[in-house]
Amino acid sequence: MQHYKYDEIKEHFEDWVEDQEVEWIGENIDDLHHHVFNTDYYIIGTQKAIDWMGSKVFQIIETIKDYEEFHFGEVGTDLSCPEKLVNMYAYIVGEEIVNDFVYKREQAI
Repeated sequence: MQHYKYDEIKEHFEDWVEDQEVEWIGENIDDLHHHVFNTDYYIIGTQKAIDWMGSKVFQIIETIKDYEEFHFGEVGTDLSCPEKLVNMYAYIVGEEIVNDFVYKREQAI
């Protein structure tokens, strides 16, 4: 099952990579996910975040809860804040996208 708005988040990643120097990515491949999805917000604005989630808000919350409980043993994201939901969700989906990118890059070498 593909994540909600996977293609949009992937396009965000690809646009970010396109704007970078190839050498920078090669030198910082281990920090790529952090730089793309953790140094800036994916969505800014409460209403914009609400609109972005649409009817998938509960699916997004479930994804975040599953991820954080698995990785951290508890949920740390404020589930009442639409901006935090969208940005954490993009972070989670972005991790999958970056891992796929790195894997394909390593296979090409």
